[in-house]
Amino acid sequence: MRQFRPTELAAHLQAGHTPTLLDVREPWEAALCSIPGAVLIPMGELPARIQELDPDAETVVICHHGVRSYHAARYLETVGFDDVINLSGGVAAWADEVDPAMPRY
Repeated sequence: MRQFRPTELAAHLQAGHTPTLLDVREPWEAALCSIPGAVLIPMGELPARIQELDPDAETVVICHHGVRSYHAARYLETVGFDDVINLSGGVAAWADEVDPAMPRY
């Protein structure tokens, strides 16, 4: 599994890459702030909803600080996802490093 800091993900997206942005936070968290284009599948629902994701797609996993997303990314690898990236620092770091206007919680 690879890890990106928010600035690396922003540059990756600006370069034209179109990974699946998988947000594994809870709905109330996503309602406060989210990275544009992210698909919300809370971590607890991931096993039941895995068929909604493409195992062949580059997938960036996102949470609040990067811990839940790390565990979710490891899970994706165990079920056959080959190109998984954890957003190190999560949306909190995204707000600090990429989008200062993003609400924080």
